[in-house]
Amino acid sequence: MPNGSDPWESRGERPIQDFGIFKATEVERRGPHGKTGRFVILDAPDWGVVVPVLTRAGARYVLAVRQFRHGSGTVSLEFPGGVVEPGEDPEQAAARELREETGYAAGRLTLLGDLSPNPAILTNRFRVYLAEDLRPEGDQSLDEHEIVDVREIPEEEFLDSLGGPGWDHALMLAAAFLYVRRRG
Repeated sequence: MPNGSDPWESRGERPIQDFGIFKATEVERRGPHGKTGRFVILDAPDWGVVVPVLTRAGARYVLAVRQFRHGSGTVSLEFPGGVVEPGEDPEQAAARELREETGYAAGRLTLLGDLSPNPAILTNRFRVYLAEDLRPEGDQSLDEHEIVDVREIPEEEFLDSLGGPGWDHALMLAAAFLYVRRRG
């Protein structure tokens, strides 16, 4: 009897549309139960994000960015991050995004997790790094349509606000979970 751990056999695929930020593809797969189905997957680039932590006078602060998000139509608090460019190492992409969005560089990056954002339809990976030993390295270097405010949030205030207004981006909450698990 087939179970959820059994793989499906690929029977073919056909491109549907290239939207720039992702490509939609229809795949045909045969399941272990003998039935064949067609499914739409989105091939998107990998994403890298950093949880930047500042320490001042023994107190911890999380560096966050605040920006408008077109999908939700709301302002979101997030960690710096973005697309891993073709041929770019995910850690380098995360460090680049930290520098571009905040003007800070990290003395040390530690991988906290390598996640699948939505394995039902997305093909990409979401890598989360802890950024420590931060130092200012100049002004922000934002993309044409980015408007990003940088916020230093006391760690306890940050932790108390997770899941509430502003901190409701599911991927950022996953990154926060990995951070909390790491710090113990």
